[in-house]
Amino acid sequence: MTTRRSVLGDAHVDRAEKAKTPFDEPFQTLITESAWGSVWSRPDISKRDRSLITLALLAALGQWDEVAMHVRATKNTGATPAEVREAMMHVAIYAGVPAANHALKLIKETYRDMGVEP
Repeated sequence: MTTRRSVLGDAHVDRAEKAKTPFDEPFQTLITESAWGSVWSRPDISKRDRSLITLALLAALGQWDEVAMHVRATKNTGATPAEVREAMMHVAIYAGVPAANHALKLIKETYRDMGVEP
């Protein structure tokens, strides 16, 4: 939970925890333990690098809500707009121009909402 909060921020995690129900609690526990406890907490690469990898994978898979969430997390991970743009360049080549194009549109909107000029 410490890693999850350090990446996504307290406000996001507090909202997610408040929205948790008995139905989805096992799933939320799985995410917290596996993604945040096992993967994001590993020491071999930085949160910045994990952030860029995550954004590229989410864009390639068309997970648009998650792309926006992880763009917002860059304020905590240290990934810069230029680095995020470069990750999308890789998405264009390795996963397809349409995925990268749509991701860039969402990324620009998310940065604008954050008050960040990409």
